[in-house]
Amino acid sequence: MDPLSEVLSLLKPRSYITAGFDAGGAWALTLDDLAGRIKCYAVIKGTCWLSMQGSEPVQLQAGDCFVLPSGRTVRIGSDLDVEPKRASEVLDPNRSGEVVTYNGGGDVFLVGSRFEVNGRHAEVLLQTLPPLMQVETSGDRARLRGSIELMMEELREARPGSSLVAQQLAHMMLVQALRLYLAEQAHRDIGWFAALADPQLSGPLNAIHANPAQPWTVQKLATLAGMSRSTFAERFRQRTGETPIAYLTRWRMMLACEKLMNGRDTLARIATSVGYESEHAFNTAFKRVMGVSPRRY
Repeated sequence: MDPLSEVLSLLKPRSYITAGFDAGGAWALTLDDLAGRIKCYAVIKGTCWLSMQGSEPVQLQAGDCFVLPSGRTVRIGSDLDVEPKRASEVLDPNRSGEVVTYNGGGDVFLVGSRFEVNGRHAEVLLQTLPPLMQVETSGDRARLRGSIELMMEELREARPGSSLVAQQLAHMMLVQALRLYLAEQAHRDIGWFAALADPQLSGPLNAIHANPAQPWTVQKLATLAGMSRSTFAERFRQRTGETPIAYLTRWRMMLACEKLMNGRDTLARIATSVGYESEHAFNTAFKRVMGVSPRRY
């Protein structure tokens, strides 16, 4: 798989709540339920403000789609001066597949989903993503807009199976929003996700994910990037926050963890599958990165 698909497969996002949110008047909520979760919503009608610690407030307008993957507490509301209430206290967490009306409704309408992230590496992977990813659904973004419109239809008509269909559409909406952000905004960020948007780094990253067992060196990866060894290493570090070999090793260990927990392969076979010539070398690398031996893990 490509890197984005592989990382999402490790995160195992499961649509937990897919719903519409219809708010009116002066309102504000503190989204205090984001730890270990990803929110992906689109503004269908009206405007609202979104703010989080360490970032400038952002005004969201009809046509905006936003993804919140970092787990930070977020405040959203009609304006920045309204005293917020905790979302976990005022919204029913069991109303998936419905439209929730808040404070009378009528002014702002959002639709989307909250995803539970069950992968064992969720915290590490989510921390490398931008805290807010915002894209527009207008213009030629037909696929994203189509998923949103179909989701609204399912929520509105509540036909048999609507909840399941809406959840599947929410997954499509999430991936399409991430694709658009990669294409248009990610060049300003730091992390593996941002590196996918760098035309000189996306090739080496795709190669690592396509064949993690390959005996990659910085020179081999630099050749794929069409850069000198030193220039590639520095660019990779600046864009991802770590060296190429550190990234490769960490990704190998994540794959190894999945194999250890889900498969029946021997340690020797797992070691070979992630690029180590001996079980001893694999054990040493695993303990250095994960803090425990493979057997202990």
